[in-house]
Amino acid sequence: MQLERIKNSVVLTVCCLYVLLFVYAAVSKLLDFENFQVQLGQSPLLGAFAGYLAWGIPAIELIIAAVLSWSRFRKGGLLCAFGLMVMFSIYIHLILNYSSYVPCSCGGILEKMNWTEHFYFNIGFCLLALLALSLLIEDRVYLVTRVVAVFTFSVVLMVGLFLESEEIIYKRNNFVRRFPPFPAKREQVVELDANSYYFAGKSDSALYFGNTTAPALITELGTSSGKRTTYHFQISDTLFKFLNVKLVVDPPYFFVYDGKVPCIFKGRLDQLQAILQTEKIPGFTKAKVVDSTTLIMRTLNQSRENVLATLDIANGKVQTAPQLLEKQIDGLFDTDGILNYSPSLERFVYVYYYRNQYVIADRRLNLIDRGNTIDTTTQAAIKIEYVRSKNERKFSAPPLLVNRLSTIHHNLLFVNSTLPSRYEEKRMWSNAHVIDVYDVLSKSYAMSFYVYKVDGDKIDDILVTDTHLFAIVGSKLVSYRFSPELVNQFKRK
Repeated sequence: MQLERIKNSVVLTVCCLYVLLFVYAAVSKLLDFENFQVQLGQSPLLGAFAGYLAWGIPAIELIIAAVLSWSRFRKGGLLCAFGLMVMFSIYIHLILNYSSYVPCSCGGILEKMNWTEHFYFNIGFCLLALLALSLLIEDRVYLVTRVVAVFTFSVVLMVGLFLESEEIIYKRNNFVRRFPPFPAKREQVVELDANSYYFAGKSDSALYFGNTTAPALITELGTSSGKRTTYHFQISDTLFKFLNVKLVVDPPYFFVYDGKVPCIFKGRLDQLQAILQTEKIPGFTKAKVVDSTTLIMRTLNQSRENVLATLDIANGKVQTAPQLLEKQIDGLFDTDGILNYSPSLERFVYVYYYRNQYVIADRRLNLIDRGNTIDTTTQAAIKIEYVRSKNERKFSAPPLLVNRLSTIHHNLLFVNSTLPSRYEEKRMWSNAHVIDVYDVLSKSYAMSFYVYKVDGDKIDDILVTDTHLFAIVGSKLVSYRFSPELVNQFKRK
């Protein structure tokens, strides 16, 4: 009799814990439903089903909690609770081991846990359900068959949802790349000693690097000698509270700017004194140096949409070019992209992140033409939600990134695409990044080649000279020497 009371107490305790967990989790989701739906939409595994699951998950949790509250349905309720926790555990396992990135966690108290802690938390509740079921069901054959059936169903359902979501979100585009024999051959790997470097500029004989952790340093690396020199520059006005400092080297000058402050400094490499140019400028998100007095920048208009503009840093005059960026959805996220400028052609090229298009303009941002990358993503595949509780716009689903990095040298535009083409070997995409080459004069696709990862690190930045492509891969600088066939395609004005 005493043993029976203990068993009943244990079962009741487990059921109460599940009821508290599911009711709390469901209510938390419903109270902040908009943000929960956005977070679920950002899931790299289940984002395709966010609209259904955002309502379905809280509903299932509340139904199971209600079933567990009735003693006559407790066996079925515990089996359902076990299955749901198995699904949650499998989801976290897929996120940690097979996802391209790890999204935000759930909400409420569970938000304080990282994904690994959350995984073990779920496993603990699975074991509690099994304990309660073993005390409640005396027929061991019945118990084992039901538990195995529920576990199998949970695994098959989650893996099926994962595979179906992958097919929906990352469906291969119908295009073909050309890979000529050895257009770029890896030459050497140089250790940079840190993964915080980025390309700041180039000259005929050297590369220049900025460092996000040491913004007042200029690192020069001779392309032929390999000699590395570090310079420390002084800023004339240190009263600014810098937020996002960026260094650009355009010999014999260098520029330091922060678009969030905003402010722009300019100096000479032989003097290393950065002097404030102008304060009366709008905030900007990106900038590209055209010459010693002119910058092209991306700023926001009154509607909080991206717009390109030229800036005369001598007098602070800003001339906007609203006709260049074409709005498809919101004018902010859908027009996000990469600024490129070719001094030899005096042409500016803006490559969109989320669609297969680039814009060609002159140095004053007069439109020359529009071109397309070879994939078929003409419309930005993004979903934007305004979260009132946080007063911000954000992606409500993982965006389909089309063009990840780009740089231009003379007439050739080099683009790191994220989309596999037809007939490519899938194993290459786990070991390398693809670079597509375009001629902006003829708006034609030229060729493609691979830039391989180093120690599993992906490329963070690329820069091109007359003879080489340089890539920052983690904490290393990798150089690829171009073949004569590729070099011969460079054209100057």
